[in-house]
Amino acid sequence: MPAKVKYGVIGSGMMGQEHLRNIALLPDTEVTVIFEPDVEMAEASAEFAPRAKFVNSVSELLDVEELDCILIASPNHCHIPQMEEIRQTRPLPLLVEKPLFTDPKDLAELDAFKAAYSAPVWVAMEYRYMPPIAALIEQAEGATGGVKMLTIREHRFPFLDKVGAWNRFNKYSGGTFVEKCCHFFDLMRLIMKCEPVRVMASAGQDANHKDEEYDGEQPDVLDNGYVIVDFENGSRAMLELCMFAEGSRYQEEVSAVGPEGKVEALVPGPGRFWPKDLGAPPVPQLVLSPRHPKGPREIEIPVDPVILHAGDHNGSTYYQHEGFVAVVRGEKERPDVTLEDGRRAVEIGLAAQKSARTGQTVSLTRNNLSSVAC
Repeated sequence: MPAKVKYGVIGSGMMGQEHLRNIALLPDTEVTVIFEPDVEMAEASAEFAPRAKFVNSVSELLDVEELDCILIASPNHCHIPQMEEIRQTRPLPLLVEKPLFTDPKDLAELDAFKAAYSAPVWVAMEYRYMPPIAALIEQAEGATGGVKMLTIREHRFPFLDKVGAWNRFNKYSGGTFVEKCCHFFDLMRLIMKCEPVRVMASAGQDANHKDEEYDGEQPDVLDNGYVIVDFENGSRAMLELCMFAEGSRYQEEVSAVGPEGKVEALVPGPGRFWPKDLGAPPVPQLVLSPRHPKGPREIEIPVDPVILHAGDHNGSTYYQHEGFVAVVRGEKERPDVTLEDGRRAVEIGLAAQKSARTGQTVSLTRNNLSSVAC
């Protein structure tokens, strides 16, 4: 058990810097080495990891002897190749950002990785750890009598600017329903405690990035849509996404309903985007509504301001790293979010991308992704 958990970080752009800020808050942890090829991002991240050494490749990072674990926070399409390089060179406990992969063609390599990797792998799914959503997950079964319908609504701002504009293109990001929404499909499986069988989607690019051009190419990512997911047990879930609704009081609203009642989580967006002239930003809430109510019960779920300030995900990145460090130390038996969880979340996202593109329902199988191949 290491006295101080020492991280190697691959990718310290916008999300990588959120990870760095949260690792800095954890006791007995340190970012020892960073690989970030973009000079501007590397200079910005040095503020949050002042003792870290910067290197020029994944290979150089893996040569640093004192590492205890690795975080991958690079662009989506880089995850699988970097994971494979780590597997072949030096398998260490690994936290890899979502989405785990972006294309069904990655599956053979992912399967080989899974079969041969000898250390724990935790797929980053921050939404599980947002305090109001964590409270909903804990309350869902008892408050509803068994969830039959789950609705996730995200009304938010457009994709932020990232290095090379990789998040503007399906070929790099996997598409909006993979890049942005695999978090939500992970929540659906977690709350329903069941596997999906069908995915139906309607979506478009109606407002964002339409006047942008990068190296002669125009962005092709969706900016709004609906996704309906049917599950093996007959329950169903729906995602409503709008990425030109930045004026919303709550960015995410999650509602789970069953024969005995309803439970809702209301999650504000990042505080740095809240208009200062409107006063204090809203506080996350959990709302419990029995079927025959005397009235809904609203419970405020505040987050430690220091943790809240360290990222744009309602404190969840900190809580996620707490769990990951416990795995690295041997205090926790296994990751909360496995490679299989990461795979299944992408599977639903790819199916949604295909359904939106073709106008057809996409059926899913338990054992492969052939049904959602592009």
